Amino acid sequence: MGKESFRSKRFRSIGVLTIASVYFLILVGGIVRSTGSGMGCPDWPKCFGTWVPPTSLNELPSDYLEVYKEKRIQKNQRIAKVLERVGFSEVAQEIFAHPSQYIESEFNVTKTWIEYINRLVGVVIGILIFLTVLAAFPFLRNDPKLFWGAVASLLLVVFQAWLGSLVVSTNLLPEMVTLHMALALFLVALLIYIVVRAKRHEVYQQPVLSSGSLKWMLGGALLLTFVQVILGTQVREQVDIVAFNLSNQQRETWISQLGASFYVHRSLSILVVLLNVALFYFVKQLGHRGMQRMAVWILTCIGAEILLGVVLANFAIPAVVQPLHLLFGTALFGVQFLLLMYYFYAQKPKRQPAQLVA
Repeated sequence: MGKESFRSKRFRSIGVLTIASVYFLILVGGIVRSTGSGMGCPDWPKCFGTWVPPTSLNELPSDYLEVYKEKRIQKNQRIAKVLERVGFSEVAQEIFAHPSQYIESEFNVTKTWIEYINRLVGVVIGILIFLTVLAAFPFLRNDPKLFWGAVASLLLVVFQAWLGSLVVSTNLLPEMVTLHMALALFLVALLIYIVVRAKRHEVYQQPVLSSGSLKWMLGGALLLTFVQVILGTQVREQVDIVAFNLSNQQRETWISQLGASFYVHRSLSILVVLLNVALFYFVKQLGHRGMQRMAVWILTCIGAEILLGVVLANFAIPAVVQPLHLLFGTALFGVQFLLLMYYFYAQKPKRQPAQLVA
């Protein structure tokens, strides 16, 4: 049991660290967007053709804007052909219809290094997930779902890295950014699943009564939060377009120029509050302290989200608040999924954990 306990704890420790790192990357990604640093590096995986980005304009050729624009357009033409062949003709056309497609961002050392740090954090997460797969290997024989879940998370990170290159190549095309955010949530959920699965024998020790109503409520709350985060991403994309059209001026007028997504996003927040308050009440009836704490975390995240949303809507969208709003939204999704996993395993009868292979 000593070796088994050590292996299980090691896996969970690495998994929790990886989840925390993913959230840190989401925060950094929010900072990249709020500071307009998404195109701080015009190429990928290198930055201005080097592994360590330049620190001054003097390190770049005089025609660097045209050089990188031409490279990006050539890559996008190849991407568009692939998309058309697989039936995504509208997305392929949108790549070249985007208003900033043919505009190359001028070198800005601060924005370049913000984007570069974002990429470095992504590399660290890739390493951590690879270590997670190695730590999951002892579970392969007796708990293959856990092991293959870890492998799936690694494959998802690799795909996310590739998708990140398309985000840069297409100059932050809205569809690419939305897909990038959606997959980040799937990655968070997958990592939480394998970490909770590794400690499910502990959850079995505190069984709770099964409730069909609570299951639907948990599933509904999770789905609604996912929709809200995606809608928030689309609102953010509209903000970027408005900011581009106004040359980042007249910030106080941006909210009034947003489309329907903003008003749907704002209205759905009422439903989010009501559903999660009801969820808190039902979870409290279970008498499970761990789940009750998660329900409190959920309400805390919602409270922070509402406060930050009010600040964004009424104080000219402060750049410093935008990444925090994104962070708490994704944190809400993560805690809801964590609660769902605990509830799923706590409904099962007590049993001994599977023996790990030596």
